[in-house]
Amino acid sequence: MANALTPIILVFLISVSAAGTRTKLYPVHGQHRTSESESYEDDGICSSMVEKQGYVCEERKVTTRDGYILSIQRIPVARPEEKARNKPPVLLQHGVLMDGITWLLLPPHQSLALLLADNGFDVWIANTRGTKYSRGHVSLAPTDAVKFPSLRIDISLVSLLVFQAYWNWSWDELVAYDLPATLQYVHDQTGQKLHYVGHSLGTLVALAALSKDQLLNMVRSAALLSPIAHVGQLTSPLARNAAENFIAETLYWLGIHEFVPRGEAVMNLLKDICKKPGVDCTNLLTSFTGENCCLSSSIVDVFLDHEPQSTSTKNMIHLAQMIRDGTITMYNYGDENENIRHYGKPYPPAYNMTTIPNDLPLFVSYGGQDALSDTKDVHLLLDSLKDHDGDKLVVQYRDDYAHADYVMGENAKQAVYDPLIAFFRLQ
Repeated sequence: MANALTPIILVFLISVSAAGTRTKLYPVHGQHRTSESESYEDDGICSSMVEKQGYVCEERKVTTRDGYILSIQRIPVARPEEKARNKPPVLLQHGVLMDGITWLLLPPHQSLALLLADNGFDVWIANTRGTKYSRGHVSLAPTDAVKFPSLRIDISLVSLLVFQAYWNWSWDELVAYDLPATLQYVHDQTGQKLHYVGHSLGTLVALAALSKDQLLNMVRSAALLSPIAHVGQLTSPLARNAAENFIAETLYWLGIHEFVPRGEAVMNLLKDICKKPGVDCTNLLTSFTGENCCLSSSIVDVFLDHEPQSTSTKNMIHLAQMIRDGTITMYNYGDENENIRHYGKPYPPAYNMTTIPNDLPLFVSYGGQDALSDTKDVHLLLDSLKDHDGDKLVVQYRDDYAHADYVMGENAKQAVYDPLIAFFRLQ
């Protein structure tokens, strides 16, 4: 019964979240912005999460070749009295349904972004298109007013098409546009090759780009936490049920192009539940991430204040295709003619992990309890890297870790971050 109800619950939560948000359009400097994104300008990640801890932080903007305006934060030094002198740059890339705050959820002495700054790195935090601080575009708008076009007739067809165009992307576009634009910007600003850290989808985007020989002239090394490449054997009941029941496809058919797992009504409900005596809200994550070993109950309150974040429904469809088919390919349009129109062939091209250069330094860390980055799938990835230079590949296995432990675990500093920083120092 629980499995049968999961698709209904998912559609309900997404629908309530979507219906609970509505925004107006404001053209600013040639771009469309929502009223909420405009207010975010005064309450960015630097002011809300970094500067309060006494660290120096700079808000930057990066524009992709397809017009998306991305937020990126720089922590050049740990303290104002320090001087930034050719410190090695590190780019942190979050996973799906998250944003750059991923790296700041833990207390200052435990969060990876601030630890890297404390250890002499020039830290840059990426935020994927469509998330809270990266909703700008040179001509399109992510307006929520067209979530249910059949029920809302107070919006023009032009606005509907603009909305649909804004959300017409999957992680293929993150590989082709977001990651190159962000890396190029940091490379140009620092004049150095970058270290890269990805979590979850942040690893897939990097692996896919590197498999196509992209970005190698800008990347010094890469750390992959809870690596996602193959996902055909993932054990997350929530993710698998959603994929097998075509939930994302259903939402898309309903006209919901923005996948919104967050809304005021839903967040208030969850926070109220978490406040009840005897309720351990770390269990909220278990059906999705696997049984995390090392989350404090208080971290969920911080998480719910900022996450989860929006992505495109098309992106969720793409991930569902990978789960169902066990493949790593570009987005499948489900029609041979459409695939031919986009790719010149009836089937989407595959990303070949075996083409990742053998001399690129890689740090791979995965967990035995991870329901999204299952050990069997990780072993398929590692098999693709079997010819990697022995001194260029470090593999760490944590039997007790699940997906969220890598960014929210109380002992992540000692268990994962300290070895990761030591790995960077050797490159």
